[in-house]
Amino acid sequence: MTVVLTQPLTAGAFAPFGDVLEAAGDPTMQINQDMCERFHDRAKLDFGNGRAGISIFRSKTRSLPYQLDMVERHPMGSQAFIPMSQHPFLIIVASDKAGVPTNPLAFISDKGQAINLHKGTWHGVLTPLNKPGVFAVIDRIGEGNNLEEYYFDTPYQIEIG
Repeated sequence: MTVVLTQPLTAGAFAPFGDVLEAAGDPTMQINQDMCERFHDRAKLDFGNGRAGISIFRSKTRSLPYQLDMVERHPMGSQAFIPMSQHPFLIIVASDKAGVPTNPLAFISDKGQAINLHKGTWHGVLTPLNKPGVFAVIDRIGEGNNLEEYYFDTPYQIEIG
């Protein structure tokens, strides 16, 4: 079994797969009588011929080490995961080689970070590490099959890096 070590979630390392959503850097503007900082347009949302939908997911928690045996992707739209608590979560992504996921990477978010996966990005399932495991998810609603799954012949083991 191949071991994949986790790494901190950073915008640079995650850029090939999607966007890191966080209130980092300088805010774009001050709003609400200067009582609120706006960090504007932080994700490249893409819903193809569908529309944006906001759903709430509640997932069972997982722990590390974690066995990765399956990844999925959404060929028709991006998908954002926004934790509704201040707990880190595990994010697994993989490169694509002729329709097959390769070279998985594992990230641990920091408190206050969320992600947006670009359309067609191979990724692991929702993997909260703490309860309550509740996330707002923004993704494509529309006709067509927007889910592909891939099961690895040999699972990967995700461990703390």
